[in-house]
Amino acid sequence: MSKIIDALQQVANVSGDSPALQGQSMTLSYSDLLNAVARVAAQLNILGLERLGLAADNGPEWIIVDLACQLAGIPLIPLPGFFTPEQMRHALDSSGVDALLSDCEDLGHSNAALFGPRISVCSVPLVGLSTIRVFRLEAASPKIVLPDNTAKITYTSGSTGHPKGVCLSNAAQFATASALNQALIDTSLQSYLAVLPLATLLENVAGVYSALLRGAQVILPSLATLGWAGSSGLDISCLAATISASQADSAVILPQILKGLIAYSEAGEWRAPASLQFLAVGGARVAPDLIARGRQLGLPVYEGYGLSECCSVVCVNRPGADKPGSAGKPLAHCDVSILEGQVMVGGNVYLGYLQQDSGGPLLTEVASGDLGEIDVDGFLWLRGRSKNVLVNSYGRNISPEWPESELSALVSIQQCMVIGDGQAYCSALVFPSPGVSSEQIAKEIDQCNALLPDYAQIKRWVMLPKRLSVEDGLLTANGRLRRNEILAYYADLVNECYLDVLPKARTTVSALG
Repeated sequence: MSKIIDALQQVANVSGDSPALQGQSMTLSYSDLLNAVARVAAQLNILGLERLGLAADNGPEWIIVDLACQLAGIPLIPLPGFFTPEQMRHALDSSGVDALLSDCEDLGHSNAALFGPRISVCSVPLVGLSTIRVFRLEAASPKIVLPDNTAKITYTSGSTGHPKGVCLSNAAQFATASALNQALIDTSLQSYLAVLPLATLLENVAGVYSALLRGAQVILPSLATLGWAGSSGLDISCLAATISASQADSAVILPQILKGLIAYSEAGEWRAPASLQFLAVGGARVAPDLIARGRQLGLPVYEGYGLSECCSVVCVNRPGADKPGSAGKPLAHCDVSILEGQVMVGGNVYLGYLQQDSGGPLLTEVASGDLGEIDVDGFLWLRGRSKNVLVNSYGRNISPEWPESELSALVSIQQCMVIGDGQAYCSALVFPSPGVSSEQIAKEIDQCNALLPDYAQIKRWVMLPKRLSVEDGLLTANGRLRRNEILAYYADLVNECYLDVLPKARTTVSALG
């Protein structure tokens, strides 16, 4: 039995009638949850399934299936709804799943082009679940070998090529969730709102598991109720209304979500409910100014840092141990060190990449690819990505995340990417906030430049014609920039930044926002 199931049983023994999961159509106590998990696990074993993909909306049933796979000893491959057909096919083929669990009733017909003859149009309902059905897939040949003890495979969104399947054990997932709870032991968090798609590791492990292990209630609205449209389309008004209605005391969000909530609040459209006590923000570096603005508006936001290869959260700021601008202190389950400027993480690492590390020696440490330093108080400060470093024509090294974090804190800019490798100066591709003018952007960038050394200042910028998105292959699932893809996609705009005859800025959209 998994450590997570064991821990949930201990919670149920003490407070079995306490609410565990609250969805739009069902509410389950901890005893109800464990009974449902046992029923589904038994059925999965009767069906003889060995490897499952899960593509479904946020809700209690997603969590039941996830935990049932742990109880049944069946590796689970969560599949985000924002995956492109190509990404979906790659995940299914590379992981060798023999069944797909989905809340789409006509999956075989509606996705014939994606699955072809591999998927059965005859689905099997799961006992006690009203929406999720089992669609069998033709087994992969030859059978895909997984590292020993693989319980979950989460797909990263790499900067090049297909995403990698990261193989994780139940023990690693439990270690992350329990370590996060230990770090928050002095708080009284008892109501957690799942804001991100459950298929993301940051949500299902750091968010939901952590909340369940401390006996909290997990509130699980549908993605549409939260305001999600695809991966990066988010109606902030819907999200704000859902946060207020839930009266939750905690959630995990991304930097772009934080920025949207701040803008919505500063416009006088919303006020954060007094119930909120802890908002963890991860996925990319957050400027200290953005943290400060959020807190002034009643958003108790704390930056964290993690890696899929280390089962999500590695460091986090929290009440009583907080330095805005840092990634926080390492959690107790892992060891963080700096080697030649690069962040190294050991103690709770993945089993290997799918189809790359199967059968090899156990990994003990991960080279993050992030540049950083640890201060005298033990806080980790990130300084950019080692592979993203820009070397200008004067030989100066610049981590683009540095000026990007400053630009992202500007009211006028929603998204940006700093460029300039091999060039005499840095430029930026920017997507504006709704209703702002080129003049306002220029003014704020000039103010930002005053805080940066000359070699890191933004000398030119151009507006992007539309938001960067996962659907276009330009962002990872966590909202990180896929830099090589952006450079290729917007090659003309990149070139424009370095043609001296062109003006400082160009507006390429008729309506901003």
